[in-house]
Amino acid sequence: MAQHSNYWSCTPFADWLRGTKKLGFGTSEEWDSWTTTAQMKHNFRYWLAEEALGHIQDFVTAPVRAIHSVKYYINNRWVTRSHSLTAHPRDIKPGSWRDVGNRFLPCLFNELVNFVEIETAWSHIAWGNKEDCAKYAAPFYATGWWRWRTWRCPQAGLDHLDWAMSLTNEEWLEEGEKHKATATSQALAAKEIKELYLWWTETYRNRPDAMDASGWTAHCEAMRVKYPGNFFSSLNSKDKEDKKASDKAHKLLRKIEAAYEKEDEAMMIRLIKIRESLWTRYGITY
Repeated sequence: MAQHSNYWSCTPFADWLRGTKKLGFGTSEEWDSWTTTAQMKHNFRYWLAEEALGHIQDFVTAPVRAIHSVKYYINNRWVTRSHSLTAHPRDIKPGSWRDVGNRFLPCLFNELVNFVEIETAWSHIAWGNKEDCAKYAAPFYATGWWRWRTWRCPQAGLDHLDWAMSLTNEEWLEEGEKHKATATSQALAAKEIKELYLWWTETYRNRPDAMDASGWTAHCEAMRVKYPGNFFSSLNSKDKEDKKASDKAHKLLRKIEAAYEKEDEAMMIRLIKIRESLWTRYGITY
């Protein structure tokens, strides 16, 4: 069956037709148990609600979904370019060269930023109440049929992650076990996503330039002043103080660059490990 934004098999009518109320949420074991119980209670009615109703919905909504498919092909191909990983012009200037290994960090984290600020932000207003969503002043093309996947709202994305981070399994526990509630896998993933997002948008962006922090920039400028018009001769200077300052700054420069590289690699590994959690219902056509 095709994907829909809302499934007829999850409506009150489907519950009546099935003779068994559908779960709102649950673990895989709970869903297996519910399915078995519902089929055993009314096998034919279960088929009507879960299978027949879905095929009827596919047939009835086919014309609208065809229009949506064309719209989203255009969107996926030329607007969001969901077939590729892209870097923000701030990180890789269009037309400039960047070795493959140096594209990974900006491309991966730029996509994470888009995920939080566009997809997750959309999820927050799509499933939130009107009062909560009004504060984000989302334009008409942010939701509904006219949605064009270009609305960006960092705060809405972060607010959604904060909500997800508060989720626990309390509702699945017996009354006397509520105090044992723990964070859900969704909550843990949201926490990791937020930490990685903030690292890229704040920590990484505000890291001191390695050349400045090491004193190498200041040393080079001092050498230009001391040896005007002949900077390279300063590198072979016989002056012990010049050489000592050069070696010290260069050693610290390598140390800082190595630390930055180690941090970048660790963050990319963390991002790769949560890749299965980077999804929303954002791409559903109808």
